[in-house]
Amino acid sequence: MYAIFEDSGSQLKASVGDVLTIDLRELAQNAKNVTFDRVLLVGKEGGATIGSPYIKGASITAEILERDVAGPKIDVIKFKKRKGYRKKQGHRQHFMKVKVSAIKA
Repeated sequence: MYAIFEDSGSQLKASVGDVLTIDLRELAQNAKNVTFDRVLLVGKEGGATIGSPYIKGASITAEILERDVAGPKIDVIKFKKRKGYRKKQGHRQHFMKVKVSAIKA
């Protein structure tokens, strides 16, 4: 069984046991699970259930493995030829690592 869900403007595919990196969010300090309720599609052996746009009553539960994981460093470079203008800036996006524990259709 797998599901496609929406989180922070992006669509992710998840199966039970998958480890996903999602955008960092504000949660209670003692929270151990995250629930995603914007499920777009649930696929099973017999076929798939497609929502319009979401499936009512469907949710994905995931346990939090790590709260603040830094992603790869991205260099932003601006340059204008013959003007003496050069600017370099770095950025590291922070993510949260979760493990999918249940898909409820």
